[in-house]
Amino acid sequence: MGRLFWKFFFSILLAQLAATAAIGGAVWLKARAAAETRASDIETGPPAEMSIESAAATLAFGGTDGLRQLLENMPRHRVYAVGDDGKELLGRIASPGMISEAQKMLAGPDPRGVRSVSAPDGKRYLLFLPSRRHLGALDGPDSRPLLAGSGIPGLDPQVYRRHDFRRPPPPGDAAPPPPGEPGRGEAGGPPPRFRPLTPFIPIAAAVVASLLFAALLAWYFARPIRALRQAFDAAASGDLAPRFPAKQRAGGDELTTLGCDFDRMTARLRALLDGQKNLLHDVSHELRSPLARLQAAIGLAHQQPEKAATSMERIERESVRMDKLVGELLTLSRLEAGAVDAPSQQFSIGELLDEVLQDAKFEAATNGREVAYRGDADAQLNGQPELVARAIENVVRNAIKHSPDGGKVQVETELDARFIRIRVMDHGPGVAQEDLGKIFQPFYRSIGTEKDVDGHGLGLAIAQQVVQQHGGRIAAANRIGGGLCVELALPLPAA
Repeated sequence: MGRLFWKFFFSILLAQLAATAAIGGAVWLKARAAAETRASDIETGPPAEMSIESAAATLAFGGTDGLRQLLENMPRHRVYAVGDDGKELLGRIASPGMISEAQKMLAGPDPRGVRSVSAPDGKRYLLFLPSRRHLGALDGPDSRPLLAGSGIPGLDPQVYRRHDFRRPPPPGDAAPPPPGEPGRGEAGGPPPRFRPLTPFIPIAAAVVASLLFAALLAWYFARPIRALRQAFDAAASGDLAPRFPAKQRAGGDELTTLGCDFDRMTARLRALLDGQKNLLHDVSHELRSPLARLQAAIGLAHQQPEKAATSMERIERESVRMDKLVGELLTLSRLEAGAVDAPSQQFSIGELLDEVLQDAKFEAATNGREVAYRGDADAQLNGQPELVARAIENVVRNAIKHSPDGGKVQVETELDARFIRIRVMDHGPGVAQEDLGKIFQPFYRSIGTEKDVDGHGLGLAIAQQVVQQHGGRIAAANRIGGGLCVELALPLPAA
């Protein structure tokens, strides 16, 4: 595992432990507060308040006999009535701690659940309702002697339970279940209470779960990043092969998308490197032929001085061709690098096209061909008119070269809401369907191109770069009647 895995692991683990500590602390504080609330021997809730109010009213107007009768028939929330002598009215056991707490509550600012009421005979009674915790002590074995010796007839500790404060059953009723039956302890006492687990067990379980979750999540994040690092190392070593699935899995995340983007980047790099190799090969091939002819002309001039003039003409012609080739290469290189820094200006595409076609018609006439223009669409464009003129000229001259003797090149313009479209159509051999997308590559020659056609295969590549830098599109298609149609779409300026 790398360092990134451990960083993810410990970060997630700390977050899980902090969340566990926070939740555990909140639960502990809540449990402690609840325990402190339950620790009281006196009930203070609304039911207890209602029972005490009823007992106080009965004592005030009905005396002790009325209160005794009420308490004996009270099915729930049986109130304790402790006199000044510390004895309970029904003879029940009231611990000194419980009486002391009731007196403190009576003297406090909020004496809810406690009343001190005087009977008509002048005797005062302290009224309160013991808590369930105190009543549960009646079930214990230590309470049996106290209950048995309380002097209350029929008070049996087996039936006088905290969940049933009704009057003891009369003689002859069914006896309580004997010791050892279900629901009783081994000694006949109450069933054993559930003891909560020690708090260390859930804390340990939370820590183990946090460790497992942190390890899985850290592994999930670190695995694709480790694969990306290996892919970068391979790319740095020259291996640009794809390394991630071409189709993303359902529910793929950002890391999966990043891997696919890396493969697209390496594919683009492979294409650029292959293009660079092909370009070097094509440039060397294009330069080798004129250099060989130059050397042949120079050797001929040395061997036959009387033909020096002819050799010089040949040398001059080959030098012009080489200069033209180098110039086109430099132009294409600057266009691809975006280094053409001529200022952008507004120009009329109609006037520019008229100038280009005048020169094209002159060149076509010298080669026995014709250039015809149809359409009067015009628009004001923003850009570099010299480059646009060169792009249109390259396309038109390419059509003239591939037209047969006596053929005609047609140029049309069309204006729509977004573009002005310039179509250049010839009647030449056309291009194979699989080569239509490749004719805009540098030095590419279609299979049907004749050997004697002059050019280096850079004109359409330069035209494509110019049109794309002006925000337009260029495309080629074979005509139905034969020949090729190249369309240049230049965008109109925004209104």
